[in-house]
Amino acid sequence: MEERWSTEHILSLAPDPASGKAAGKLSGPSPWSEQGSGQGVLWGLCKGSGSTPYRTAVELGTPAYRCSCPSRKFPCKHALGLLLLWSAGPEAVADDAEPPGWVAEWIDARREAAEQKTARREARATEADPAAGRRRAERRSARVAAGAGELRLRLADGVRRGLADRPSADGWEEVAARMVDAQAPGLATRVRALAETPQEALLEEYAMLHLLAGAYGRIDTLPAPLAATVRARVGFTADSAELLAGPTVRDRWHVLGSRDTADDRLTTRRLWLRGAKTGRSAVLLAFGRPGQAPDLALPTGRVLEAELAFHPGARPLRAVLGTRYGTPEPAPAEAPAGLSPEEAMAEYGEAVADDPWLDAWPTVLTGVVPVLGPEGWQLTDGLSALRVRRGSVPEAALWRLAAASAGHPVTLFGECGHAGFAPVTAWTESARPIGVTQ
Repeated sequence: MEERWSTEHILSLAPDPASGKAAGKLSGPSPWSEQGSGQGVLWGLCKGSGSTPYRTAVELGTPAYRCSCPSRKFPCKHALGLLLLWSAGPEAVADDAEPPGWVAEWIDARREAAEQKTARREARATEADPAAGRRRAERRSARVAAGAGELRLRLADGVRRGLADRPSADGWEEVAARMVDAQAPGLATRVRALAETPQEALLEEYAMLHLLAGAYGRIDTLPAPLAATVRARVGFTADSAELLAGPTVRDRWHVLGSRDTADDRLTTRRLWLRGAKTGRSAVLLAFGRPGQAPDLALPTGRVLEAELAFHPGARPLRAVLGTRYGTPEPAPAEAPAGLSPEEAMAEYGEAVADDPWLDAWPTVLTGVVPVLGPEGWQLTDGLSALRVRRGSVPEAALWRLAAASAGHPVTLFGECGHAGFAPVTAWTESARPIGVTQ
């Protein structure tokens, strides 16, 4: 029997607030007929404005969505409404039902498409010309090295002129475009960020960017793990299939939290995991186009047994989800083990010693109380404290967290870094995870 999802998790899948609000109107039984769930799939017919009801189905493992409505949003309000109805319990949507023909056809088509995709990838790998691939890699490496050298000169010129005479946003965009031409998108992203960097932090950002560009200039002399970190920071990507073909780590992964960030081009979802046996931290990234939620969703507080393949680096963190062994299960009825604020900063210090460009490290704080002081919000255990990173969550979310704490210690998961702690998930005395809204 598939474990029911929480309302909070379902609404987190909505591509925008309007879709979540519209889904709430479809969360009751009245618009639905022939609904059921079984074999990892949820389905139902939703009455719409026309004479023919919309056929809606959700594959719960990925998840994936299908609806005959004309909406271009994924998941649409009907899929979200069906999930909300299902979350109410078996009296609303029966368990262990047999999928109707149209649902079975959709699942078979998805399975066939996945098999064809795998076959095409394997065929490309077989047909690839290793010599041609090496030549392409050498050409790109030369372009990136030239771009990194140019960036170091521009940064040095900026320091000589004085930081008060900083370039305009258009000036930084011109430099970023040069980095894109040099096939170094990671450098381009960091350059664009300089346009919004406060004046008091500009020299620090110059220094870190200069260090990164200089590290790529002598990448052949660096230890292999650090070289992999530099390549990733500059903008080289690793193929997921190649990573999964190499060493993987199988564990029961506790989903500690997730967070979506969006711009005009892309929605990025980060999911943080921690291995029950290995204790390793991992972050999964998923992406969605505007109006479409990222295709990977794991409920916070659940445990998934699966294989992960980590991107190489001096401090491996980003991972790719491989083979799953079952569906996410409820975590133990207790908050995850954590660190004190002092221990959390020490752990971040160890991480940043391996990767100097690491802004934050995923951390669980235990036994802390959120308090508002003269210098802003802090998380304290009575002996040490961490400030909450400004802008990481809205002020209202921090007040809700303080209300949930009611002055008692809580467990918090988030990212700990030099700018402070960015909370993502909280566990109070009830040991149920609470999302700290961004």
